[in-house]
Amino acid sequence: MSDVNRRDALKTFGMVSVASVLDVGTPHLERTVRAVESLQQGQPYVPKFFSRHEWQTVRVLVDYIIPRDERSGSATDAKVPEFMDYLLADREASENSKTSMRGGLAWLDTESRERFGVTFVAAADAQRRQILDDIAWPDKARPQMSHGVAFFNRMRDFTASGFFSSAIGWKDLQYIGNVFNPGWDGCPPAAMNKLGVNQDLMSSRVTIDK
Repeated sequence: MSDVNRRDALKTFGMVSVASVLDVGTPHLERTVRAVESLQQGQPYVPKFFSRHEWQTVRVLVDYIIPRDERSGSATDAKVPEFMDYLLADREASENSKTSMRGGLAWLDTESRERFGVTFVAAADAQRRQILDDIAWPDKARPQMSHGVAFFNRMRDFTASGFFSSAIGWKDLQYIGNVFNPGWDGCPPAAMNKLGVNQDLMSSRVTIDK
């Protein structure tokens, strides 16, 4: 997982709608955003969907996907596990999504036990990375890793969606939003030339009263 610019790649994953990841509707996502905002204000959170062991595993796993670096915090800093738990615990979350999550976490532990005799959380960093390297690249993965690959793809999308919808994620993207720019002088000449228009043409447009 070290031979690509992971954070830049995950920006693309973060554009994937969470609705497509979890089969939920827009009202559900709006409630989740409000809940995550309250979490970022320091309110304590108790997992409602994940078991204690699953919660520990998720917190470890998402930080492998988006670790803390010199630019911004990690997935856990952005409260991605809380984001996931809140969505999965909601009554609108599909049973398929819940089963896929629990099944994937169980697969991860089973694979770790078979290889190293311990759960994924209890494994050493190098051991965890060995498993993740085997499922992070679908085109390179062995056929017997197909269940792990499917789970990791879904988890990666879910993690990116949570991270890049958080305040930490917005800052990581350097997203400014709808902010007034008093120094803006209009569209750059190069862009105007490419469009085949100019300021004089735009100024000559006549407003039609309705």
